[in-house]
Amino acid sequence: MLSDIHQSFAWVVLFSNALAGLWALAANWIEPLRTRALWWFITIAELTIFVQVALGVGMVAGQGVNAPKFHMFYGFIAIIVIGILYSYRQQMEKHKYLLYGLGGLFIMGLGIRAMLVAGKV
Repeated sequence: MLSDIHQSFAWVVLFSNALAGLWALAANWIEPLRTRALWWFITIAELTIFVQVALGVGMVAGQGVNAPKFHMFYGFIAIIVIGILYSYRQQMEKHKYLLYGLGGLFIMGLGIRAMLVAGKV
């Protein structure tokens, strides 16, 4: 059951971060898109990664599932990317929409790669 949730929730992670990245990139050029809702959406999209990694850790630690090589690597790298984005937010204040837009798309790419390595796409 946890495996099914992990596999299904992967799509939520993928699409939420893709939409957050595209919205932030669009907001870089279209000022009316720069709303508080954007930042809430980015936060929720990034939190989905932590939920997904926790589900995966639960499968490995609690159920003894062996993850494919590099599958866990991409999940943990996504968490590190979130930390990097957050740490650069003040230094990149002038370009924060580009930072979070490209960051969201990069996280999406890590999700795609993790799914491909797992053979679930």
